[in-house]
Amino acid sequence: TRPQNIPIIEPTLYIDDDIRFPTNYKLNQNYPNPFNSRTTIEYSILKNEKVSVKVYNINGKYLETLFEGGQTSGKHTLQWDASNYSSGVYIYNISTESGYSETKKMIYIK
Repeated sequence: TRPQNIPIIEPTLYIDDDIRFPTNYKLNQNYPNPFNSRTTIEYSILKNEKVSVKVYNINGKYLETLFEGGQTSGKHTLQWDASNYSSGVYIYNISTESGYSETKKMIYIK
């Protein structure tokens, strides 16, 4: 049996609605930024659809695709390992089949 002077604590469940039910498309700033060899890129999409996330150098030359394919609505996270590249400013872009496109800059320092 439980002693009478100890209160019962009810657990609280917290759900981040932005993760489960995004209200808009969003490409977040990579972190850390500046970064050394690896960085994280997060984005949210509104519906299940084809998504493409690509990296370019500062002159706009395509370097690599981080993801290309179908994804479910919600928040997604990718990692980019830039250890094969030189220090500098890089560009990452997301585009979806519904027409959403956004681009951001990131800084790589070896």
